[in-house]
Amino acid sequence: MSNIPFQTIDWNAIEKIAYPGETGTAYWQTIQLGGLRIRKVTYSENYLADHWCQKGHIVHCLKGNFVSEMATGEEIQLTEGMTYVVSDDLSSHRSITAAAVELLIIDGDFLK
Repeated sequence: MSNIPFQTIDWNAIEKIAYPGETGTAYWQTIQLGGLRIRKVTYSENYLADHWCQKGHIVHCLKGNFVSEMATGEEIQLTEGMTYVVSDDLSSHRSITAAAVELLIIDGDFLK
């Protein structure tokens, strides 16, 4: 992971893969660089993740806003320009949207 050469990512050239949620759909565009995963993710309106995630992430909200619901019941609102960071196994969380949202999500081995 420490030997990534300089490169650009043209997100327009990266295939979008649809992942149905409990409601709505998540569309992922993914780049995998060894133990580093970089994704541009769009959640549709009325999206509710179909699982509780315990994976670590760096999530930056590019457009719109959404709620990260914690298994504890706490709800964290992320608005455009905000970022959250969490390591693997330190929370159970899932995403909820009212309107569509666009995110940049980075995760990988460094968050274990």
